[in-house]
Amino acid sequence: MLNRRIFLASSSGLYAFGSLPSSTVRLGVIGTGGRGVFVMAAFARDPSVEIAGVCDVYEPNLERAVAAASTDGRRKPQTYRSYLELLNSKDIHAVLIATPEHWHHRMILDALKAGKDIYVEKPLCHTPEEGCELVAAEEASKQIIQCGMQRRSYDLFLHAKQLTGNKGELGKVRMVRSWWLNNYLGAARATKLEGKLDWDQWQGPAPRRPFDPDRFQNWRFYSDYAGGIVADQGAHVFDGIHMLMGSGAPMSVMASAGKPHRPEFDTPESVTVAARYPEDYLAVFTINYAAMKYKPRHDQLNQFDGDNARLDIGREDLALYPQGSEEQPSTTYKSPQGFGYATDPHVQNFLECIRTRQKPSAPIALGFQATLAVQMANLSLRHAREIRWNNSARKIEV
Repeated sequence: MLNRRIFLASSSGLYAFGSLPSSTVRLGVIGTGGRGVFVMAAFARDPSVEIAGVCDVYEPNLERAVAAASTDGRRKPQTYRSYLELLNSKDIHAVLIATPEHWHHRMILDALKAGKDIYVEKPLCHTPEEGCELVAAEEASKQIIQCGMQRRSYDLFLHAKQLTGNKGELGKVRMVRSWWLNNYLGAARATKLEGKLDWDQWQGPAPRRPFDPDRFQNWRFYSDYAGGIVADQGAHVFDGIHMLMGSGAPMSVMASAGKPHRPEFDTPESVTVAARYPEDYLAVFTINYAAMKYKPRHDQLNQFDGDNARLDIGREDLALYPQGSEEQPSTTYKSPQGFGYATDPHVQNFLECIRTRQKPSAPIALGFQATLAVQMANLSLRHAREIRWNNSARKIEV
């Protein structure tokens, strides 16, 4: 048991963390939309965490976050409209960054400069160049950084890792096939907001655009702010594949897509990605958000085609099918608490690493590998050709 004082080293000085393990982690939340409040709640379920500050440029989000953080007799957090003001607070030890993707890079660098430990939602960044800079920043820092790739802490994928690690059962895997199905075509375009938004500050490093409520509400599907649905969901899928295959980033990616059928979006809803890896396998990921809607536990599947068996793993269960027994699995496993719970152990891993200063389960280097795969897919769509990654030079070759 640790009872010494931990000091968080940073470029701006040394900050006393307090007596461990009983000391309180004072968390600042930057970006309090739906996902931000969901992850904030996972932090708040730990009695050692205090939600000390919340920051958003959209007033309704800020108000909802304050209300959520103040339940069960908890002290009301300080509110901020500028994330830099939150980072300047010496009372905040760590930050959760749950903003739109186009802000992640700048906010991570600023949080490192302020000496904060960081939990950042996926995708890690908006471009490969940003990712390379963040990997270098992580290597030069003593801070703990956890990417929100919760499959790395999820009991289902940890159980699957034991199976893929046992080559005697699965054999050699030379192809992984994955799909994700949903439908957003029937949703109405957002035409108004229910409260005040600082539009200029929200746009931040993105190109200047006239105010548009739909760009704010559906930012994931506009290339100014994100990589579209293939990046938003594909980052999770490719991270799970990398985890189970024990591989790094792809060496090349080729993608094909249909046209966007939501006229306001400039990213497609139906995309197929083929990624080739130096570990001698292909990963083929197909996403279609113009399909029928499935129950969440059935909307995503990954199939690992070994030469001895096939492993099927979805959101909440897995099955191993040996050769000659395609209808009857030899091994099955169902997560007792399901995918919705996966964020909780991932947050716990981050909190434990804050205390021990050990590397978390999803550091930036791993988060970038998954993000790079989907960024290469988008570059392939843009240039209509295979995109290569030069790992030694750390750069894209178009």
